Amino acid sequence: MKLYLRYLSIHLRSLMQYKTSFFMTLLGQIILSFGGYLTIVFMMVRYHEVEGFNFSEVSLCYAAVLIAFSLAECFFRGFDTFPTMLANGEFDRIMVRPRGLIFQVLAQKIEFSRLGRLIQASCVFAWAIPASGIAWSWDKILTLALMIAGGVAVFAGLFIIYAALCFFTVDGLEFINVFTDGGREFGRYPFSIYGDGILRLLTFVVPLAMFQYYPLLYLTGRTDSTLYMLTPLLGSLFLVPCLLFWRFGLRHYKSVGS
Repeated sequence: MKLYLRYLSIHLRSLMQYKTSFFMTLLGQIILSFGGYLTIVFMMVRYHEVEGFNFSEVSLCYAAVLIAFSLAECFFRGFDTFPTMLANGEFDRIMVRPRGLIFQVLAQKIEFSRLGRLIQASCVFAWAIPASGIAWSWDKILTLALMIAGGVAVFAGLFIIYAALCFFTVDGLEFINVFTDGGREFGRYPFSIYGDGILRLLTFVVPLAMFQYYPLLYLTGRTDSTLYMLTPLLGSLFLVPCLLFWRFGLRHYKSVGS
């Protein structure tokens, strides 16, 4: 942990060498995210609810997904840029260093500018939490925390799969973005609105709904089952096959040479 914090400090200090660029990028992220949120505002002003969820409940859903994605993209960015690391031979150098490979890939790239989305989503949270009318007891607060933590785990797992595929293809396969960037975009609304087939896919194959839709039902009082509150923990188990796939790819990796 001490070494990782050291890496964090190095990345932050390097960004601060170009403060204007960093803060302009951060501001751009905030503005773009607010632009996306305005589409929800305009739709909800016209239709008032979607699949029985009102504006404040949809806003909670949107903010939880965006916060989870922003944190995953910031701290797991190394896996997202892994094809470049693999192609230029950097990963070969990493393999001979006396530290864990996953740790080194994580530490290679930390994107603090991606936290602009986190700031914007936090602003939406600040409005939606009191506006939702939810009676905030300890279990509801825990549910909200689990939604975010589970989301970070699922998105991180998708980034790891993306990186592991590069052991076989060298270049990244863009279809994974359907579940990463696509999960962020379509996660603006409860996944149930896309139909039962999509909901099953996002429950049993890529468990985006496990941290978004099911705990939202518990949060908004549509179910009293504590199982729905704990579904983000089940979704977090998605990391296990992702890490196993990483190890499988690593065993089949052959150096790209010089």
